[in-house]
Amino acid sequence: MSEQAIAEETLSGRVAGKLLRCTDATTGVVVLSGSSGRVDIARARLFANEGASALALQWFGGEGQIPGICEIPLETFFAATDCLVALGCRRIVYVGTSKGAEASLLAAAHDPRIDAVVAISPTSVVWGNIGPGRDGISWPERSSWTLKGVPCPFVPSNPDWSAEYVDGLASYRGLFQRSLQTFGDEANKAAIPVETTSAEIVLVAGGDDALWPSLDFAESIVRRRMAAGKTTRLVSAPDAGHRILLPGENTPRSGSHAHGGNDAADASLGREAWDYIRELL
Repeated sequence: MSEQAIAEETLSGRVAGKLLRCTDATTGVVVLSGSSGRVDIARARLFANEGASALALQWFGGEGQIPGICEIPLETFFAATDCLVALGCRRIVYVGTSKGAEASLLAAAHDPRIDAVVAISPTSVVWGNIGPGRDGISWPERSSWTLKGVPCPFVPSNPDWSAEYVDGLASYRGLFQRSLQTFGDEANKAAIPVETTSAEIVLVAGGDDALWPSLDFAESIVRRRMAAGKTTRLVSAPDAGHRILLPGENTPRSGSHAHGGNDAADASLGREAWDYIRELL
């Protein structure tokens, strides 16, 4: 696909972000970043170069949007699907990382128009908010998401947790593990209903993820879908971390928390996953 065949448009309002539209594309990709709030245009361009129309969605923190990941309406993502369907896309693929993976899996569970999900460094349950809601308040905890105005069940944080450090930065992996152990009933209620979606799912997870135990989460998703008679592709590597790099990417590491892994392992896992991701298009 030549660069001349890709038209770029900045969107605002109900659907915000950057749209990379390919002429005659029948596949549309929604790209969701994680808690950084980055509009991941570079990743969207990977898919546009494959001939898909790609929407790098801004789903919080923008003008008129909720400032943090706090009670974000899942309808935000349904509207993104609407946008691509209106362009003539007949196949809809969501590609989400971290909290974006959480959103992608939830959206697919409630929107049958989503044909496939790539969940990178995913979670198997819904977690509490990161940052403030529309009221500017971050605490006490609330759900990250709502559906039809009702907050989705979530796993609360366990404050009885001592931070560990990787390369001088806090690793939150133990916090999430401790919270699951402490709030087992809540975790069952907060499980993302991956068994209900007909979407194809590819999970990409590193065993050295220092932010949260994404490989454990991914394996839980595989088990639950298998019990429901559904297959799931899991692409993993023991030495990769939270920041998985697809071919050509050089996403910066966070300066506020540990990712784990290393550049070589993160890129190697991304290259392996890319072959399966392209198949979904």
